[in-house]
Amino acid sequence: MLLLCKNIFNALVIMTKNIQYDLIVVGSGILGTFHALHALRLGKTVLLTEKDQYPVNATVRNFGQAVVSGMSSDWFDYARRSTELYKEIQQEADISVRNNGTVYLSSDDDETQLLHELKERMDAIDYEANLLSVDDCLAKWPSLKREYCKGGLFFPQEVSVEPSKLIYQLIEYAVAKYPKLTYMPSTAVLDCVVAGDHVEITTATRQTFTAEKAIICNGGEFKLLFADLFKQSGIILSKLQMMKTVPMPEVQLEGNILTGLSIRRYESFQECPSFSGISTPEHYKECQKWGIHILFKKAVDGSIIIGDSHEYADVNHTDDLGFGINSHINELMLTAAQEIVSFDVRKIASTWAGFYPQHNSKHIVEYDIEDRIHIRTAIGGKGMTSSAGYAEASIKKIYN
Repeated sequence: MLLLCKNIFNALVIMTKNIQYDLIVVGSGILGTFHALHALRLGKTVLLTEKDQYPVNATVRNFGQAVVSGMSSDWFDYARRSTELYKEIQQEADISVRNNGTVYLSSDDDETQLLHELKERMDAIDYEANLLSVDDCLAKWPSLKREYCKGGLFFPQEVSVEPSKLIYQLIEYAVAKYPKLTYMPSTAVLDCVVAGDHVEITTATRQTFTAEKAIICNGGEFKLLFADLFKQSGIILSKLQMMKTVPMPEVQLEGNILTGLSIRRYESFQECPSFSGISTPEHYKECQKWGIHILFKKAVDGSIIIGDSHEYADVNHTDDLGFGINSHINELMLTAAQEIVSFDVRKIASTWAGFYPQHNSKHIVEYDIEDRIHIRTAIGGKGMTSSAGYAEASIKKIYN
């Protein structure tokens, strides 16, 4: 599938010089592609560039969980709108969206209390949430261990996607649907400047393209464009470790499965009244040291994705994170995961690291240069959940 996508994308490259576009979007990850899509919906002519042969970073190295219920209140509407957009596009073309829902599983009284408080908050904004008893959880997900599960909160309307497929299928959909879109992979943009009443970009192959505006969705790449600006940005790069088992079609674990450590981490629960008074149990402290919160997601081939962890480096020391896998972190995750489910989590087929930029005090980093160049990056771990809705609002703001 990946090779097919690569060939299709390479065949789509239109090597045209000095075309005037309405908009150039640099970066075809989930955030950049949805910015391009929403501009196309307004009738704009768009050039979408990608420095790699196809997107390979945060958009494809994640769980593929669109967990609206985990968002803070000020980002909830973006996330909710994103799910609507996913479902709309899925009706037109298969982009791997599955409506299997999200469940949070509590393991103690504190976590159970937070489930009840989040349920009340969701009822107040008319967002469907169903409290589940232990027996309800075990009936729906029989792979769970009774000794761990104390109850659940289920969101039936939420979706998951396949990160190894979504962005490639989304770009194919956009290219086929919108003749005003030009997609250029393998196109590293080295310069982007305002030149009078337009923006001019220059690529590594010395091609130049102009547009009325440019949007930079550079993900974790801070060395090619606006390097001086990013040095002062306060951006943090997060490294996540994830694992995938061999296919286990017999394991009934459908949907986005989030556990007690997720309840103690996600922003929506942090806004609940009891959160500030909850202490950390001793058995959680080593996991929390490495930013571990246990998630499960069953892929379409029956394999189970397990993770994840979080290590951090500031924007000027991102290389220090490295690409190696910390075996101690994986062991912590596997030990914690085995306490939750009854199948053998150690039948691991692959393990990998993902990277995404974030900011400790901003939900996303936004810079606007002369109302021509608009930088939108560091959306953090909510990119798959919120990018589609955020990009829609961003495009409306940019075009007033």
